[in-house]
Amino acid sequence: MTSYLLERAWLGDGAVVDDVLVRIEDGRFTEVRAGAVDESAQRLAGLTIPAFANCHSHAFHRALRGRTQRGRGTFWTWREQMYDVAGRLDPDGYYALALAVYREMLAAGITSVGEFHYLHHDPAGGRYDDPNAMGQALLAAARDAGLRIALLDTCYLAAGIGRDVEGVQVRFSDGSAEAWAARVSALAPRATGDVVVGAAIHSVRAVPRDQMSSVASWASGQAVPMHVHLSEQVAENEQCLALYAMTPTEVLADAGALGERTSAVHATHLTDRDVKLLGEARAFACFCPTTERDLGDGIGPSRRLHEAGSPLTLGSDSHAVIDAFEEMRAVELDERLASQQRGHWAASELLQAGTVDGHRSLGFPDVGRITAGFRADLVTVDTASVRTAGTGADEAAAVFAASAADVVRVVRDGVDVTPDRAQVAAHLASTIERLWR
Repeated sequence: MTSYLLERAWLGDGAVVDDVLVRIEDGRFTEVRAGAVDESAQRLAGLTIPAFANCHSHAFHRALRGRTQRGRGTFWTWREQMYDVAGRLDPDGYYALALAVYREMLAAGITSVGEFHYLHHDPAGGRYDDPNAMGQALLAAARDAGLRIALLDTCYLAAGIGRDVEGVQVRFSDGSAEAWAARVSALAPRATGDVVVGAAIHSVRAVPRDQMSSVASWASGQAVPMHVHLSEQVAENEQCLALYAMTPTEVLADAGALGERTSAVHATHLTDRDVKLLGEARAFACFCPTTERDLGDGIGPSRRLHEAGSPLTLGSDSHAVIDAFEEMRAVELDERLASQQRGHWAASELLQAGTVDGHRSLGFPDVGRITAGFRADLVTVDTASVRTAGTGADEAAAVFAASAADVVRVVRDGVDVTPDRAQVAAHLASTIERLWR
């Protein structure tokens, strides 16, 4: 048995409590008791919260940080730079890069990642000897970094609505949804307590309407999460309306692709009917504010989606930043910019989005709370840093003042797994420099 005495802890009910003793057996909380004293327990000084879930990751995009922010451009010009990186990777290189990125996530207090994976094949579009070699590389990287992973194996069949894949996109395509399902089915038995093999429809522009139901059926049959990029760009909506006379959300609903295991990623440019459909389906709405503003996507209706019935989750997507605190507060601050009013999201609601609801959306429903029976994942925040000093050391201070740099301890399944930041930085630098060479 392992015991920790938490100096201060947010227990998920809106309250921050002092001196919380947690006992852990077999990686799960067996006791959570406030006002306790146990001289043998390891003391975690600072504010302790449940560990974060990063619900939307493209690991290889991390190589673009600092390189695509120069000058003007759009999502579409950024995409060409992203394709350059995608063309450089093989399974060994993908493992090395993902391992470095996942270690950065762990240092930021993230213990579960949803990897939206579409880089499947070799540079000519042919299959590796193991057709899932690239996915296996991601699973190995997560294991070796110490993260749980929901590998959201992505169906990607078209360059745009009515257009065949071209260029580096041949690496993404299996040719049909049926071929995609056959390949990913061979990977599905890898699922364990730390691995979920889920599904993704890349977007309505990359998966033809008549192929979407096959992906949704596979995910439903496996009872696993299914994620989809939704209405990230106005151009996507316009193309969809022109061909199908429906919005992307309506197309997904028509294909049977909306449900309680669905996560609509970005969900930026929505109609009132779109919001209603997503809410009625109880689909998660996964916002990635640091990427959405980096790419100039726009500000999605997070609060309206929540009130309609869609739980909020968060992701770092392109990894322009890996900082769950920044993603949380950005949801509220973006709403303020759009509405010119404050106070849309309480700090406790944003913490719930970043923790328990995020893990749940990835297929880890027993992670994200400091309560008996849940897996013992903890993040301790320094409450005396230059960012957090004098803030009150409560949930609002965590959300609106702290950063990933303030994470001083990370516990996963009861074990201290806090990485050495200097080693993580050196690993990132050498791996990314080698990739660009």
